Amino acid sequence: MLDRKKIPEHIAIIMDGNGRWAKRRGLSRSEGHRKGMAVLKDIIKASLELGVKFLTVYAFSTENWKRPKLETDFLMDMCEKIIVRELPYMLKSDIRLRHIGRPEVLTESLRKCINRTEELTRNNRRLVFGLAFNYGSRLEILDAVRAIAQDVKTGALLPEDITEELFKTHLYTKDSPDPDLLIRTSGEMRVSNFLLWQIAYSEFYVIKKQWPDFNKRELMRAIEVYQKRCRRFGGIE
Repeated sequence: MLDRKKIPEHIAIIMDGNGRWAKRRGLSRSEGHRKGMAVLKDIIKASLELGVKFLTVYAFSTENWKRPKLETDFLMDMCEKIIVRELPYMLKSDIRLRHIGRPEVLTESLRKCINRTEELTRNNRRLVFGLAFNYGSRLEILDAVRAIAQDVKTGALLPEDITEELFKTHLYTKDSPDPDLLIRTSGEMRVSNFLLWQIAYSEFYVIKKQWPDFNKRELMRAIEVYQKRCRRFGGIE
């Protein structure tokens, strides 16, 4: 039974297994991605119902460019179409879209779509939906280091002024709290360059099911497991 008073404020999800799910069924990888996006919509709805305040999903990594161009083009096109289609729902449901990652190499059309949606939803507060698309945590950390180094170089900042709090303000996720719960599907025991700084004290939940088989029941089960854990943050109790 879920304790509604102990719902994690921020849930992050590595949505893994679309391609393998499709292959097992004799379908194209594109069909797996389509099914995965349908599942994501259900999980967003469930997050709203449960009172989750921040939901961040790993949709496309900086390493995913190694995949065939046909697949990466499909993913960008699908992402744009879904954002356009779901904008009325985001506005109605008080959802704010936040893109996490480098936008430069995305198609111009997708960049404009993301920018427009971020602007239109920027005052929404019920759920902040973080879309990690063309995201890599090592690159995020490097970008933060470069920005701070530049401030030191120009004299705007002293080395002794650099703190964890200051560093966080240079991350792509600067407006969001660190994830309380990290969920990974497909049973892989790795974090795949996702939110390396931010998940220092996140609780991990790995499920063998692939992302297209994930659902609200599995989300609730993950939260139940989370609620049974004792988060000590390095302390005793």
